[in-house]
Amino acid sequence: MSAEVVQLVEQAGPYLTAAVGAYGAAVLTRAQDAAADATVGLGQRILQLLWRRGEESGRTELERVVDEAADEQDEAYSTAVLSRLLRRALEDDPGLREELSALLPAPAAGTVTITASGERSIAAQHIGTAITGDGHTPPRP
Repeated sequence: MSAEVVQLVEQAGPYLTAAVGAYGAAVLTRAQDAAADATVGLGQRILQLLWRRGEESGRTELERVVDEAADEQDEAYSTAVLSRLLRRALEDDPGLREELSALLPAPAAGTVTITASGERSIAAQHIGTAITGDGHTPPRP
């Protein structure tokens, strides 16, 4: 997976979760409310972009995933499900990457994204001593 896809998914994830949380499955067909929060509105536009660019089978999957995320009470789970869907779409469609990049706000200069994944994973921009696992004693200074 390209770094560009990872960055786009990380940027878009909070918007998708906010839109699905606010509108549920109706986010795919709902006309944007003029008073809608900017985050929710952007998430809605991203999901509708996926909807417009998808084929019938992709639209069916998008509806299913959005329904599932809307019914889920765990925001982390919803974010993961929506991010996985977006990642697959971006990997398969370079034109979608360009359109999504144009929709998303430019990252702030100097922004660093750090991701850790897996059991006992750690992530940091700067780190001194890091110990994971059981039965370790921290080193003495």
